[in-house]
Amino acid sequence: MLQKIAHTVRALTVDAVEAAQSGHPGLPLGMADVGALLYGKILRHDPTWPQWPDRDRVILSGGHGSMWLYSLLHLSGYDLPMEELKNFRQLGSATPGHPEYGDTPGVETTTGPLGQGMANAVGMALAERMLAARFNRPGYEIVGHYTYVIASDGDLMEGVVAEASSLAGHLGLGRLIVFYDDNQITIDGGTDLTFTEDVAKRYEAYGWHVLTVDGHDVAAVEEAVKAAQAETTRPSLIITKTKIGWGTPLEGTSKAHSDPMGPENIAALKAKIGWPEEPFYVPGEVREFFAARKEELVRQSQEWKERFEAWSRAYPELRAEWDKAFGLELPENLDEILPEFEPGEKVATRSAGGTVLQVLAKRMPYLVGGSADLHPSTKTFIEGGGVITRDDYSGRNIHFGVREHAMGAMLNGMQLHGGLRVFGSTFLVFSDYMRPTIRLAALMRQPVVFVFTHDSVYVGEDGPTHQPVEHAESLRLIPNVEVYRPADAVEAALAWVEALKRKDGPTVLLFTRQNVPVLEREEKVDLSRGAYVIKREKNPLSAVILASGSEVSLALEAAQKLEERGRGVRVVSVPNRELFLRQDAGYQEAVAPKGTPRLVIEAGVGAGWRGLAGESGRILSIERFGVSAPGAQAAAHLGLTVDRAVALVEEMLQAG
Repeated sequence: MLQKIAHTVRALTVDAVEAAQSGHPGLPLGMADVGALLYGKILRHDPTWPQWPDRDRVILSGGHGSMWLYSLLHLSGYDLPMEELKNFRQLGSATPGHPEYGDTPGVETTTGPLGQGMANAVGMALAERMLAARFNRPGYEIVGHYTYVIASDGDLMEGVVAEASSLAGHLGLGRLIVFYDDNQITIDGGTDLTFTEDVAKRYEAYGWHVLTVDGHDVAAVEEAVKAAQAETTRPSLIITKTKIGWGTPLEGTSKAHSDPMGPENIAALKAKIGWPEEPFYVPGEVREFFAARKEELVRQSQEWKERFEAWSRAYPELRAEWDKAFGLELPENLDEILPEFEPGEKVATRSAGGTVLQVLAKRMPYLVGGSADLHPSTKTFIEGGGVITRDDYSGRNIHFGVREHAMGAMLNGMQLHGGLRVFGSTFLVFSDYMRPTIRLAALMRQPVVFVFTHDSVYVGEDGPTHQPVEHAESLRLIPNVEVYRPADAVEAALAWVEALKRKDGPTVLLFTRQNVPVLEREEKVDLSRGAYVIKREKNPLSAVILASGSEVSLALEAAQKLEERGRGVRVVSVPNRELFLRQDAGYQEAVAPKGTPRLVIEAGVGAGWRGLAGESGRILSIERFGVSAPGAQAAAHLGLTVDRAVALVEEMLQAG
């Protein structure tokens, strides 16, 4: 039966790719036997309840082979009818070219960029262990599932996988099982062109449990899975030796990777496996097998429900915490529990953010996170929260090491898993390492919080390699990412609140290294609309200065000098520019009236601010890399001064 299931996957794959005249049939043909075993015998899941919290996760990291997953989800009884397979890669279908989280039931994460899926899976496996440590009690194991990964040669070549695999071995994630599709073929040709390392030894060095089997020998693969499940202190890599494009005349060649097979090759495959020529044919006995298996799987999930309800009665306080965690519930009156900061006090926004984090963490037990070896600098260590280790997963602080790529991808996986609210931190200049994961968090609408400190040239002596100039702007360009650059400690606290309120995408918090003054305010601070008036003009309005972050204090100083000259200058703090630009015209007009000369100030590139400055406005920005010098000297050298701001406003008014 498992062989028949494997052949069904192969036939559905070539038919769907041929119908679309697009797709990647090679991986599904080669890994069909592994897929048949997983979905036909191994997995604990429920097609009628795709969000079962304790289901086994399957991550197709080689997302180009998506028909492998779609075929198996369809056969298993997920809400993925045959019509969707026939519409493979077509507009609006539930079977896009690469698996997309939210589009297809049973798809656990968006995979496409190679390596991301496997690194997501490491995060999921860590989340499973953390939840088990928090909620399991003697006689009540309500968290105890596996995370399975299908990884390709391309996945294992990517740097993000090296980072994540190293940390997975260090943390001893024994419920992570990776099938490496070792078919020795990439798009360019054989792996001998570029990939000749000993993968088994590499993973043994990482601290993994490594097995090698014939990927087409189902009995051998099953024995390997049993051995992997029995290994509780190390993640397992099962190297499955397979033939790409199995059963076709293109078997074992790079041509089998991503091209439609064509009628002749499809006919040859179907003749080899004794299959009718009818497209999208599924044998009746395969349908019957999966119908029976579905009933069995539903019984398993129902047994878990009964165990979960018994646990809930025995531990009502834990159940309440579970519901809050999976619902991402926030404490009531969140704004009222924030620490207060005195005007005139000088506090780096990274330090203020750290102070706020401690307050929030005490009231949100499911808030967890870490840094890329920078806790002392980013101020993101939860005091008294404990540290995650291979011997104790009950902590709340994760030492990711110098692994920004893996940190971002693991955070996405942890958030996708559910039951935790996650954040990660590093310096803003290193957000470049994390851009793919931030983009995927936005695409999947995952509420990960990315904390980036050392947000401008005020970093100082470390020089241009560590002084972000274009980074804030580049993050604002990513759709569905909210970027907050708070002006002071008060805004930093409220930015954390806005980040935690958000449930439909990631939030980026940009904090200063240097101390900045806590600002005087004439009106209530409201970050929910992206910008607000922090100082109104004393004389008749003649100009508006808009600024973000630490430059708001510079703007206030410039406005004061201009007011002393009789100019009426309003100052607007813009912690979230894109959010402000989405507000109604009435609010925007009330904050920064049209037709009034505008100066924008930000310690970074200014291209994105032109819309707010207007064609006749001025932008005080930094259009070059930084310089090694104490922060204030570096900023002054680059033209970021009160006198320069005053001069630009005067230029506008004289030209006007």
